[in-house]
Amino acid sequence: MAYPQPSAAGFENFHSVLSLQELIKKPMVEIPPRYVFRSDDEETLNCHSFSTIIPTFDFKLLLSKETSDLEIEKLHSICKEWGIFQLVNHGVSSIMAKLNHEIEEFYKLPLEEKMKYKIRPGEFEGYGTISRMKGTLDWGDRFYMITNPITRRKPHLFPELPSSLRDSLESYLSEMQKIAMKLLEFLAQALNIDKKEMEELFDNGMQSMRMSYYPPCPQPELVVGITPHSDATGITILSQVNEVDGFQIKKDGVWMPVSFVPYALVVNLGDILQILSNGVYQSIEHRVTVNSEKERMSIAFFCNPKFEVEIGPAPSLINSQNPPQYRRIGMEDYVKGYFSQKLNRKSYLEKMKLQHEELVLEDKLDSN
Repeated sequence: MAYPQPSAAGFENFHSVLSLQELIKKPMVEIPPRYVFRSDDEETLNCHSFSTIIPTFDFKLLLSKETSDLEIEKLHSICKEWGIFQLVNHGVSSIMAKLNHEIEEFYKLPLEEKMKYKIRPGEFEGYGTISRMKGTLDWGDRFYMITNPITRRKPHLFPELPSSLRDSLESYLSEMQKIAMKLLEFLAQALNIDKKEMEELFDNGMQSMRMSYYPPCPQPELVVGITPHSDATGITILSQVNEVDGFQIKKDGVWMPVSFVPYALVVNLGDILQILSNGVYQSIEHRVTVNSEKERMSIAFFCNPKFEVEIGPAPSLINSQNPPQYRRIGMEDYVKGYFSQKLNRKSYLEKMKLQHEELVLEDKLDSN
């Protein structure tokens, strides 16, 4: 199977710029214009002043035969209402602690060391800052790379990381892979999707990670760490490295700051799961804000189907009373399409929706 290789055309929004971490070392009278976030939504940077405690699940209770059914029932309800939850008692806190230290050490490296991993022309993996809506830049440095299949890893990225970071990251990714597959199994059960159907999509699928660094900003009200968006994934597992808040979700049309339980894994549903569930579950729109005093670091693990499969509403969910709401598309084309456009809310998911005329045609084909 040939994996998608981005061409320069359409990928001009992915480029390496001087590290923001280095830029702020110089006195800054005002924010450079390219970092000022502009949105048609006047209340984008406004939100509730109080933090939201998102629903929390005990992983051990989800795994226990005595409590699993009840917990999965609760999980189903939360995924429909929230699209995000925290996971505790997952058994990887010690691995997280070690990795957190290694990530902090990575961002202390001299600029010339970090720039060995910079995003190369025409590519989207590596270290750097990327252009978002209308050409603005996120207030943050990120290191993104595909980690699975292993044959898809860029030879100048993962294999060349400092050995202590590479080893810690390998252990963490292995555990995230196991947790993600168990969660997808629970979600399949909750949706009444055949377990094998979910496994065929996600087992040894495309997985990637992003380490993010958000430096303090003298005018935090003018910038965003990450533009408002939903993830184009199956599920995303997020961990705060240094326990500094800044992650926000949009629920019922209102932005809410999220307070993490220490060493919890925050799981948010992506667009692919919304498509797979035929809209039963909703991917969660989120963003990152920054503050004027403290740096923030996080690591995100992205779990996706295999490149060679086709994604769309699960066949077992589709019938005359529940027609497909989303088109079917090969995973390769889905990934290419996502990375060829700028990050903007849930715009890519909207492109996956079947229009009224297409829904009518689907009904006619099904009745023949």
